[in-house]
Formats: sequence, C-alpha cells, structure tokens
Amino acid sequence: MKIRLSEFSENWTEMFLSEAELLKTIFVDQIITFEHFGSTSVQGMKAKPVIDMMCIVKDIEKIDLFNDKMDSLGYDIAGEWGISGRRLFRKGGENRSHHIHFYQFDNPQIERHLIFRDYLRSHPEEAAKYSRFKEELAHRFEQTREYSAAKRGFVKEMEQQALRWFSEKSHCD
Repeated sequence: MKIRLSEFSENWTEMFLSEAELLKTIFVDQIITFEHFGSTSVQGMKAKPVIDMMCIVKDIEKIDLFNDKMDSLGYDIAGEWGISGRRLFRKGGENRSHHIHFYQFDNPQIERHLIFRDYLRSHPEEAAKYSRFKEELAHRFEQTREYSAAKRGFVKEMEQQALRWFSEKSHCD
C-alpha cells in the first residue's frame, strides 16, 4: 500500500469517537473501554490518516465470534497479525481509515501502547522529532511496508525512552 502521510487533523478524534459508538453496538458488553492511540491521537503529529483504536475486552477468545459481522461491515479480519493475544480488524481497504486492535484487559501490550502515546503527548518536542523522521521516510519510501520497517528501530528506541519516563514519573508520584 502507498504511504499517505498527513498533517494532524482535528477530525481524527471525531473519527475515533464515531467508530467507538459503532463498535459498542456490535460488541455490546464485551468491551471494557476504548483508547485512541498511535500518531493520530497526538496533537500536532503527522501521521498516516489511519485511526488506531484499542478495544480492551473481557475475553479475547469471544472476539473471534464477531468475525462474520465485522466482515459484513467492511472490515478485514487480520487475526493476531504478529502480536500474540491481539485481534486486528482493518477498515477501508486501500484507503484504510481504521485499525481496530482488540486486547484482553490483562495483555501487556496495552500498557506499552498507552505509555508511548502519553509520552508523546507530554513531550511535544519528541512528537515533533518523530514527525520529522516520518516525513523523511515518506520521501524515501513509497510503500507502507518499507516505511514501517525503516521506522521500527527509531520507534523502539523512543518507546524505551517512554518506558523510562513512565518509570521515573511513577516513582515520583
């Protein structure tokens, strides 16, 4: 898929909220809470205009029972897609608009994603640095696969900074 990198849009929050309302009607009592994460959740960040949503659920196994319903609504069912215990649904085909990540409430991936989001929200200079890096990569690579692979090391390093920040912050509280 071709890279689409956009300036931050206030519409991204509305897209998240709207999709959360739709998903509530499908999964009803399975969902504990929704979280908007990834670059579209950080004010001012450039991002692929794809809303990353986290649905924290009671029982991840029960989410598989909704695959036919999600398929009928136009979602691609991607299963774990490389992360154990996750269920990933993608909406929008080639012009993807949403990635819906389902995690059971006790999955350690939840904390990692939210700490990274909160770190970027609390450190605008780091968010700007990440935006610049993504922009450079978007000029070098045309396809999402190459772009994503090229930013992996940078993101891992920034995630480690975020985890240290969170740990230090937690000790001060």
